[in-house]
Amino acid sequence: MTDATTTATAVASPPAMSALTAVLYGALVAYLGGWYLGAWTGNFSLLLLVLSLVTFGYWLAERFHFLPARQAAARSLEASDAQRRDKLHRQGITQVDTSVDSAREAVLAQPWWLDWTAGLFPVILVVFLLRSFLFEPFKIPSGSMIPTLEIGDLILVNKFHYGIRLPVSNTKIIANNDPKPGDVIVFRYPPNPRVDYIKRVVGLPGDEVAYINKRLTINGKPVPQTPLPDYYDDDSLRYSQMFSEQLGSVEHRILNERNAPGFVMPLPEFQSDREACRYSAEGVVCKVPAGHYFVMGDNRDNSQDSRYWGFVPDANLVGRAFFVWMNLGNLRRIGSFQ
Repeated sequence: MTDATTTATAVASPPAMSALTAVLYGALVAYLGGWYLGAWTGNFSLLLLVLSLVTFGYWLAERFHFLPARQAAARSLEASDAQRRDKLHRQGITQVDTSVDSAREAVLAQPWWLDWTAGLFPVILVVFLLRSFLFEPFKIPSGSMIPTLEIGDLILVNKFHYGIRLPVSNTKIIANNDPKPGDVIVFRYPPNPRVDYIKRVVGLPGDEVAYINKRLTINGKPVPQTPLPDYYDDDSLRYSQMFSEQLGSVEHRILNERNAPGFVMPLPEFQSDREACRYSAEGVVCKVPAGHYFVMGDNRDNSQDSRYWGFVPDANLVGRAFFVWMNLGNLRRIGSFQ
């Protein structure tokens, strides 16, 4: 019985697989550690895809090789025990105190490297599919969208609203809605697509967007604004002018700093055709190219957006932000927003 158990364990749990799994987990910890420490920019979509493929490989190996091998070893153990009991019975010994139940359970048990790979495959796959095609969570890292979104807001983004896209490559395979003025969108930052940004859509393809003396004009028509009481920022300990602004059918709030200048300067990493924008001491006027969008932050004087680095290509769209699902510092922030 001992020899059968040892043989079964060796068949079902080869040392090479245990060592390989340890190496893979070590690589995962190193990748996440370097990402956390800022040594490199991680790609969570790519990471989930790799984890799904690796754990799927382990799941297949467990389903069609390792599990059948353990089951065969268990049957061999039971057959050996039955033969031993039959032999003892022929010798007149009918009471046998020993049992193979514990040994059988040990033989059938998954080794740690299968439990932490094949066992996690269904969970990782569900997370990968939900995050890739339905909803993705994001955390607001800056104040560029105050007062609509605050630092620390945990938001949900609808991934299919603007079309179904392949994970990692972000290639659109099924079209859906087009962005509308006033939509809050998450997109891949054009100068560095590994970084996600969140802003509000202001201009659509073909629109002429002017931001002159801190007033927004679309195709020659001023965007309606209504003054509101000043906004007090607890972090900066200062007041800002607040307005209600109407972009299309979306009414939202924006902030302006009283003493901030109206002009803007393009950044060196301006990604679009420079001739599409005209800069002056009063502000900027841009003609939005086909297949692109002009976006701005609601905190107008504290947002690096299309005024500074150009337009957002449709290929960079990630999804439409629509819900704050948590803010650990202020639970009253939970809810939908425009």
